[in-house]
Amino acid sequence: MRVKLNTQPFQMLLMLLERPGEVLTREEISRRLWPDGTFVDFEHGVNSAVNRIREALGDTAGNPRFVETVARRGYRFAAPVERIAAAQDLQPGSSSPNSNELTEPEPTLGSHVLASPQELPKVPYAVAQTLFILFQLMYLGFYVGALANLAEIDDLLSPLPRSAWIFNILIVTAAVLIPVRAFLLSAVIFHAPRIQLKFLKLWPFLLVLDVLWSLSPFLLLHHINVGLALACTTLLVYSPFAQRSLVLMGAGAKDRQQGNEGAREQGDKDPATKDGDAGN
Repeated sequence: MRVKLNTQPFQMLLMLLERPGEVLTREEISRRLWPDGTFVDFEHGVNSAVNRIREALGDTAGNPRFVETVARRGYRFAAPVERIAAAQDLQPGSSSPNSNELTEPEPTLGSHVLASPQELPKVPYAVAQTLFILFQLMYLGFYVGALANLAEIDDLLSPLPRSAWIFNILIVTAAVLIPVRAFLLSAVIFHAPRIQLKFLKLWPFLLVLDVLWSLSPFLLLHHINVGLALACTTLLVYSPFAQRSLVLMGAGAKDRQQGNEGAREQGDKDPATKDGDAGN
């Protein structure tokens, strides 16, 4: 049977198969899947990986045949595991086969373009946090500055075709993005729960609008020349990707150990709901 799994669920399933019948704690799994220096929501990540494994194997949390949840401890592979590679190696001329049909998926287009947490450098938390906050303040400055100089911008856009349409888009997007940036600022500064996951869900929307607003230096053509505006625009196009990297490097994350302890305390209160919450 061929089962398709993403990288982290695949690695977790290999861990379970290496030690069938033994309990793997959530801490062991987290250390294996996310090396030191990686800032993610470990509890949610482990729950999500277990759900993907169960979905691929046709298993359920209520009546597990393969992956069993051990309350307040971790998980174990409940089904018997037969190691067939050694037996086949005894046959003359036999080649070394795969002991199972689990294969890691082909990399997607996004995985080639966007960096994963493992591919990013380790930086001090304060650096990632400060740079992310500065990005949000920069964009707030763009939006407020544009809305404060609408007359000048209207005069600049008037020679363009559909200038009124462009002018209205500028006003609407600025008005929408001001509260979005305020939310990101407050969420990162006050360490809102799962802010990293929330930002990554919001990121495709921000990518489109940030690329659109990368043209904002051209709104200053009364004060700067076209070459400088173009240079600033090319730098701003990279900005949404830089923000995503900073979040993956730890911006907005609580202290790692404190976050894990808090998540475990919540799980101890209601261990039966862990997998259900991850599925939602």
